[in-house]
Parts: sequence; structure tokens; C-alpha cells
Amino acid sequence: MLMLLYLTDKQVAERYGVSRATIWRWVKTGTFPRPVTFSPGCVRWSEAEVLAWEAKRLAERPEVKPRPSRRR
Repeated sequence: MLMLLYLTDKQVAERYGVSRATIWRWVKTGTFPRPVTFSPGCVRWSEAEVLAWEAKRLAERPEVKPRPSRRR
């Protein structure tokens, strides 16, 4: 049986080291997955969607070329 995990805004914010308000701002601007509303007081993010968003961001990250070493 597949078990889906859901995260609170606090858990998501802690994962990325940002405030809860930042998570909601990302949602509002469309840069972060929308949460699932289970009831008026119960809003959660699908862990699978959060991990997919994270993987996409990592894949889109520009490659950084190493700096040439300095000789002294």
C-alpha cells in the first residue's frame, strides 16, 4: 500500500531554512507547489510534490565552473 506523507508549513519552512511567510509567498507567486486543504484548519503539502519541486530546482541550477587555482 502506497503511503502518502504530508508536511505542515512549519515543516516545509524548516526544511529550507525560511519563514512560514516565505513559503506562502512562494505559493502565491506560483514558484512553489500549492498545498492540499483537508479542512479549513488543516492545510498540508504533499511530500512527493515538495521533493519533485526540489529536484527540478536542482536540475535547473546552472553549473558552476571551478576557478583556476592561484599560485603563490
